[in-house]
Amino acid sequence: MVEAPPASGLPSLEGAINAKGKIFAIVVPRFNAFITERLLLSAVDGLVRCGAGRKDIDLVRVPGAFEIPLAARKLAETKKYDAIICLGCLLRGDTAHYDVIVNEVTRGIGQSAQETGVPHAFGVLTCETLQQAIDRAGLKMGNKGFEAALAAVEMASLKEAISRQRSAVSKKQVPPSGRNDRSLGRKDKSNKFRTTKSKRK
Repeated sequence: MVEAPPASGLPSLEGAINAKGKIFAIVVPRFNAFITERLLLSAVDGLVRCGAGRKDIDLVRVPGAFEIPLAARKLAETKKYDAIICLGCLLRGDTAHYDVIVNEVTRGIGQSAQETGVPHAFGVLTCETLQQAIDRAGLKMGNKGFEAALAAVEMASLKEAISRQRSAVSKKQVPPSGRNDRSLGRKDKSNKFRTTKSKRK
């Protein structure tokens, strides 16, 4: 049984699970297609269920997981998309190749999101065995593609909410020009006083 977290008593800013009017890109490798295609179908299903139109979902295919970060970065830099969904499947082999690729893919996707400001949903499976990957692609443990889609929708909405809040706060602040005008007036009066006083001498 999942226990609900205790209420903090503080107001919070959260994203809505509503994809209507937003544009998404999905990056998926051709490698391990037996798994990645299942992730892709569930990701698209998740976006559509949240209100996204199929015409607002762009699909980009890359050779393997290592190429995901670059493709995601280029898509994010266009500023066309509200969120990027990165899907993939990495299976541990007999060499250190798995660890190297996992680290680079994770770092690259995170760096792209931080530097472009566009939300990136991480839907790359990192599994020890093929059975684990199958379980996480819809068999026993849900589907990570669907989960990544929901995360992308929520983060796109949250980013929009934060931008609106920031804009509202900036409008409430006193314009710097107003403060400068008042201080300038005080300077003018003091200069006038000094000038008048010098003439009397």
